Amino acid sequence: MLKIGDFSKLSRVSVRMLRHYDELGLLAPIRVDPDTGYRYYGEDQLPTAFRINALKDMGFGLAAIGEILACTGDKEALGLHLQRKQAELQALSRQTAYRLRLLDTALEGLRKDDETMKYDVTLKTFPERYAATLRMHIPNYEQEGLLWNQLMEETAPLHLIPDDPCYCCAVFHDKEYKESDVDVEVHMTVKGQYPDTSHVKFVTLPEVTVASAVCKGSYEQMPAIVEAVTGWVTANGYTFDGPAFNIYHVSPHETSDPNQFVTEVCYPVKKK
Repeated sequence: MLKIGDFSKLSRVSVRMLRHYDELGLLAPIRVDPDTGYRYYGEDQLPTAFRINALKDMGFGLAAIGEILACTGDKEALGLHLQRKQAELQALSRQTAYRLRLLDTALEGLRKDDETMKYDVTLKTFPERYAATLRMHIPNYEQEGLLWNQLMEETAPLHLIPDDPCYCCAVFHDKEYKESDVDVEVHMTVKGQYPDTSHVKFVTLPEVTVASAVCKGSYEQMPAIVEAVTGWVTANGYTFDGPAFNIYHVSPHETSDPNQFVTEVCYPVKKK
C-alpha cells in the first residue's frame, strides 16, 4: 500500500484533489486508518488515476469522468463518450477560429484609414440568364456548402458548360434573419439546355437591377458591406425589391485562403 503523499507523487494528482475524487466516488483509497485517518492507496489504482488525468486533459468534467469510469471495459460506450467530446471540441475550435478572424478583421480595420475602408456601391442590371438552381432549407447559413455539393453531384453526369461570365450565386429567401432552418437557393449560370435532376432545376432567371458592392477578403467584412449598400440605397432614392444574393467570384471552392475571397453582395432595388 502507498501513503496518500506517495500516491500523489506517483499519480501526479494533488492530495487535495485525491480527497475530492474520494468525495465524488471517482477514486477511493483502499484503506483509511480508523485511528489516524491516514489514507492508503494500492499500486493497482495508478492506472485509474492516470485515466482520470488523461480524460481531464481531453476536456471532460469530473461528472462525465465518473460516467466513463463506470463503463470501463465497454469499448462501445467509451467510444461514444470520446466521439461526443471530439465533436464538441471541433465545434469549439471552429467558433474560436471564427472569433479570431473577427479580431483580425477588427485589428486590420484599425490599421487602415477611413478612406480605405469605404466600399464602392454601384447600380447594375443583370440580364436574363439560364442557370442550374437548387433551393432547400438548410440548418444554418454556414451550411451553404451542402447545397453546392449536392448541385455539383447531381449535375456531374450532365457535363455542364459554364456561361461566360459564369455567375455562382446564393439567394437568401427568408424575409427575416433566421438562426436555423434557412431557405437558401444556389445557382450557377450555364450554356445550353439540360434536363432537371432530382433536386436541381434549370430555369431562366429574370432580369434584375441591384445595388452591389464587392467584398475582397474574408466574409467578416459583410456587416460593413451591408451598411454601405443600405446607406447608398437610402441616399439615392431606391428601395429594396427582393431577396439579396451573393455572387462568388472567388470562393472557398477556388481557395482556402479567406483573404483571397471575392464576393459581390447584391440587393435587388427599384426607384421609390
